[in-house]
Amino acid sequence: MDETPTGAPGAETAANAPQKGTVTHRAIEQIKAMIAGGRLEPGQRLPTERDLAARLGISRSSMREAIRALTVLGVLEARHGSGIYVTQLEAGDLLETFGVVADLSRGPRLVELLEIRRVLESTATALAAARITDDQLSEVEKHLTAMNATDDPEEILAHDLAFHREIAAAAGNETMAAILEGLSSRTFRARVWRGYQEEGAFARTRREHAAIHRALAARDPEAARASAAAHVGEVEEWLRTQLRAVP
Repeated sequence: MDETPTGAPGAETAANAPQKGTVTHRAIEQIKAMIAGGRLEPGQRLPTERDLAARLGISRSSMREAIRALTVLGVLEARHGSGIYVTQLEAGDLLETFGVVADLSRGPRLVELLEIRRVLESTATALAAARITDDQLSEVEKHLTAMNATDDPEEILAHDLAFHREIAAAAGNETMAAILEGLSSRTFRARVWRGYQEEGAFARTRREHAAIHRALAARDPEAARASAAAHVGEVEEWLRTQLRAVP
């Protein structure tokens, strides 16, 4: 058997890899703690990589990995020629990568995401019924009307997304709206609308959207909650039927 000697470079790299990962994770947590504690504010420039590594007592390579990871997560941003900055920490930015999960999920995992969406969307719609302004309600109605005026799945998809986005915004909770945006996979919605077209189910889902709009117009939170839950529940059932049909 070909074994690498204990002192060989390959063995050292393998032995150091877990430790390096641990150090990087610790650096990530320390930077997050500095932000949470107010020592780094949104929009503030980070100290240089060298200074920050020295302050936290880690190598520059581990600090570089930590900064890269936090940049991917939307916590930090690199500005060319200027340095690394804390982002504004908006919910939409921090949860942007969440949308990748919805786009790439399949099968039972997608059903799980729809269950989460049903809970959150029904809550958001109930909040919107209590808080929606006349202008926001007008926007919701505009997209409902446009949805009803075409049988083109792509056009319907665009107005469907906008319809639900307006309602989430009217709920007045930016974090919830950002999570719902992440759960609203355009790819999956397009598949649903094409499936509905093949099944002749446009009329049913248009009725569901109309019921949501009526509850919002009536400023009735419980009716809004129920109509939104029923709508997403129908999508869940459609997906379960699709999955059962696959060998």
